[in-house]
Amino acid sequence: MSGPMRGSDMLVSSMRQAGIHTLFSLSGNHIMPIYDALLGQNIRLVHARHEGAAVHMADAWARLKGEVGVALVTGGPGHANAVSALYTALMSESPVILLSGHAPLSRRGYGAFQEMDQVAMALPAVKAAWVCGSADELAHDFAKACQIALSGRPGPVHLSLPTDVLEALANNQQLPAADRYQAVAQALPDTAALEMLTQLRQAERPMVVLGPQGLTDAGRAAVASLQAALGIPVVATESPRGGNDPSLGAWASALSQADCILLVGKKLDFTLGFGQAPVVAPECIFLQVDADEAEFARSVQAVGKRLQLRHQADVPAALQTFTRLAAGQQSDAHRAWQKQVASDLAYRPFGWHEAAPDPSGSVHPAQVCRCVQDVLNRHKDAVLVVDGGEFGQWAQACLTAPHRIINGAAGAIGAALPMAVAAKLAYPEAPVVALMGDGTFGFHCAELDTALRNQAPILCVVGNDARWNAEYQIQVRDYGADRTIGCELLPSRYDKVAAAFGGHGEWVASLQALPVALDDAAASGLPACINVMLAGLPAPVMRRA
Repeated sequence: MSGPMRGSDMLVSSMRQAGIHTLFSLSGNHIMPIYDALLGQNIRLVHARHEGAAVHMADAWARLKGEVGVALVTGGPGHANAVSALYTALMSESPVILLSGHAPLSRRGYGAFQEMDQVAMALPAVKAAWVCGSADELAHDFAKACQIALSGRPGPVHLSLPTDVLEALANNQQLPAADRYQAVAQALPDTAALEMLTQLRQAERPMVVLGPQGLTDAGRAAVASLQAALGIPVVATESPRGGNDPSLGAWASALSQADCILLVGKKLDFTLGFGQAPVVAPECIFLQVDADEAEFARSVQAVGKRLQLRHQADVPAALQTFTRLAAGQQSDAHRAWQKQVASDLAYRPFGWHEAAPDPSGSVHPAQVCRCVQDVLNRHKDAVLVVDGGEFGQWAQACLTAPHRIINGAAGAIGAALPMAVAAKLAYPEAPVVALMGDGTFGFHCAELDTALRNQAPILCVVGNDARWNAEYQIQVRDYGADRTIGCELLPSRYDKVAAAFGGHGEWVASLQALPVALDDAAASGLPACINVMLAGLPAPVMRRA
């Protein structure tokens, strides 16, 4: 761009320098200078119906593409709407940047339109947050945000963009160098890695455990390579249910038997029972590699001297070093243990294959998943999105796909539909199937309109059991079946909601109707909702007899 550049022009130029080609947004007064600057800049603007949905889209994009996902919203209440979605990205270690408009700096403290302390609101849910101070700094602020989001433990970053900063002319029009937008690597020294590998080989039942970074596309490949080189179990988990992660079968049994666990970027938190029995054996020792030094203090607080070795490094670097040093050094003594853990991970109760309809006539969740798996199997790049309480756990337990996104360790629901829209834009030729409960569908069903406007024919399968089933099951378990309250929903026609937006809707009340409904929805070429009358069963907990 020739001639004087505004702050907003510098920001957009910085996005282009970073390789950003898709921006998820909802318009508003404070960010109109950025919208104007986007004209003719070859950055796709995906306009959502809710600011939180825009962040969920950026989150899904980041996880699938392995790059920064960017959401752009207005200030004040627009920013407030977006913040809750940042927590899902934070817990899923997703490199998201939230750009929020902001009241003008020149009127800060005067009570300007929608003025609020946006940084303070965002800070608990991000790695870093600040208010941009001048047009000259905007491009560099964005580069800094990218680097922070991608470095160490990936996660979200927030920038507040005052309107007068966006509208002011920049004196310095020099963009940051390309490497300023990239992650700063934290290497694992060979000496530290070898010491940890020695400890693992000396154990009888060693295990390596990773968090969400082990379940990205690149992460899954790196996990498989490490396990092949090391010859011991390497497991990644991202579920708030931890040892009972439904996608990991009966892994809880193996976890409780491990005598040495190497944590690579995995927090020793509630998902691992804080390293205590019965989740982990009381004599089990821990080794830890983490990008965040603060995690070592947390681990010591949990297990004390059982944390025997630690070193600061990022996950990709650590996996690469461990794999290189372990190559060709497998131990025969660990083969039986690895086979046992693999069997536990693959375990699913045999009865699921013969699951019968509920006495009410509703469809069993495992039956729904069997039909959906047929759809996913048809394409080498199929994307599975899963969200929701009990039905979401069934989907995670039963379904596999080349690409997968779940709502993650945050345990928050509502993200599936906007995430599916972003997934379809990331993989336009592949089927994108999103499974969600009826509660989840209600959060962001208007994003079906976003899917239509952006020609993103996603396939949503709603398990409709007419209640907030996760909470209902807690009430039944903890208080008794006669003390359930406040968890009822209507058996609503969500399929008609999709049709009203201009999409395709199917109502399914029997297993026999489901395969045809799935095929008709896929053939429609439209965003579709298949509303399945579902048996309201508790989530699966897999334990071998």
